[in-house]
Amino acid sequence: MVGGRFTALAAACLALVTISNARAEVKIGVAMPLTGPQAWIGEQVRAGAELAVEDLNRGGGLLGEPLAVVLVDDYCDPDQAVAAAHKLVAEGVPVVVGHQCSGAAIPASAIYEDAGIILISPAATNPRLTERGLRYTFRTCGRDDLQGAMIGDRLAEDWPGADIAIVHDGTAYGQGIAEEARRRLNELGIDTALFAQVQPGQTEFSGLVAALQAGGIDVVFYGGYAAEAGLIVRQAKARLPDLGFVVPDGVASEDFWLIAGAAAEGIPMTSFMEAQKLPPAADVVEAFRSQGIDQPISTELYTYAAAQVWAQAAQSAGTTDPAQVAEALRRERFDTVLGRIGFDAKGDVTGFDPFVWYVWTDGKWAPKELTD
Repeated sequence: MVGGRFTALAAACLALVTISNARAEVKIGVAMPLTGPQAWIGEQVRAGAELAVEDLNRGGGLLGEPLAVVLVDDYCDPDQAVAAAHKLVAEGVPVVVGHQCSGAAIPASAIYEDAGIILISPAATNPRLTERGLRYTFRTCGRDDLQGAMIGDRLAEDWPGADIAIVHDGTAYGQGIAEEARRRLNELGIDTALFAQVQPGQTEFSGLVAALQAGGIDVVFYGGYAAEAGLIVRQAKARLPDLGFVVPDGVASEDFWLIAGAAAEGIPMTSFMEAQKLPPAADVVEAFRSQGIDQPISTELYTYAAAQVWAQAAQSAGTTDPAQVAEALRRERFDTVLGRIGFDAKGDVTGFDPFVWYVWTDGKWAPKELTD
């Protein structure tokens, strides 16, 4: 066990007794897409949650009790997320880490609110998740009103006077961030020339490409995930090689380049900060690498941080009772792999700038300042 990582987690669990003297097992719900097109993100959530629980147990558990992970598959789908949430309620978990797809997290959060269970999402960015005055809902990631404003500003600055198209996939995440980008452009006095929707799982985009060509579009912002983004970029640039693109954090997957190929070169992208390069994350990153995760991206660490803050808040409250833990989460600040963070009255994370710019180059996304 690396000393720094052990110390950081042990500090969250002071006054613990050994697991051999534990009274009962505390279940931590972990919800994510384990199947379907977004399962690659779900594996990152699972890895982050399981490592955090392993480390907490190695440090003695929480309040004298060992922790156990209860996994559920939400398929990144609203209906399946509700079913998964009901399963976790039946399991009696005091906290759920996950539901990183906004379309899953938003309906599931209502189930947890009614049951008095804490939800901490590491990746659901739609503002509606925390805008409804919920007592038990938190997130360790940023919000799309901030990300959308960044995107709108970039479109206005880098393509002045351009004809701009915004395209989305109709999901809570994709449509939500598309509307936020359009809102920011409107605030700047810029109207979009085209606002269009495609479908998740769609593979053929000749109609969209024809509309882009007929509209004389100069640049497209796509709100959605990597697979459809890659296909749109590849098919559009085959006919419109000078067409610009901007994409959001949902496209931060190697699948984007595998699908789009060289057509993705130079495309700017907003995404989560590079948490794996933060000093507090160093030992945890090494632990991921020892498990074969050579380059953990942000989702694993944002999930790990969600488990950290819940454990520290429970330790401070002296109980896993969700009502008291929720009060501690809003009242205090916590030392995590993301640095020292807290939550505002809505449950949104504070303590760092959640989004930064990257650019796709040679099959990878790199911080924008390194390519300027």
